[in-house]
Amino acid sequence: MTHFSNKFFLALVIALAGFSVNAQEFKVGVVNLDRIFREANSAKAAQTKLEQEFSKREKELGDLTSQLKVLSDKFEREAPTLAESQRSTRQKQLVDQDREFQRKRREFQEDLNTRKNEELQQVIERANKVVKTLAEAEKYDLILQESVYVNPKHDITDKVIKALNASR
Repeated sequence: MTHFSNKFFLALVIALAGFSVNAQEFKVGVVNLDRIFREANSAKAAQTKLEQEFSKREKELGDLTSQLKVLSDKFEREAPTLAESQRSTRQKQLVDQDREFQRKRREFQEDLNTRKNEELQQVIERANKVVKTLAEAEKYDLILQESVYVNPKHDITDKVIKALNASR
């Protein structure tokens, strides 16, 4: 949060707290997104989907890593006995292969991060719908995602996870 939004949030909480003294009780809930990402069935399904989607490419990268290691070790053993031109050619080949491996690894990581963000965004959207429904049904005045400290009586994460799992 920015400095301005912290001040605004604090002023809002103070104003609402003052209001609640004069009116009915102010009902607050807090949701822990990390727990939702770990425990909700939709988040677990998204993780499994990603693992299946990227397992083949991950295995290919692992195989490339092993091949490069074998070639590098072989080069290190044979380099002292090679002619300068052969040594130079093989060293260039190793550098080119390593560069290609690094490129593939970067692309893999970028694609994985993009897909992970897409899947997590879907989980967040579903969770937000559940939170809104829960807030309306149980007459919450304010529901926060994350905080520095939460009295356990205000943590509604279990309710949200239960509702998310039931809505699948």
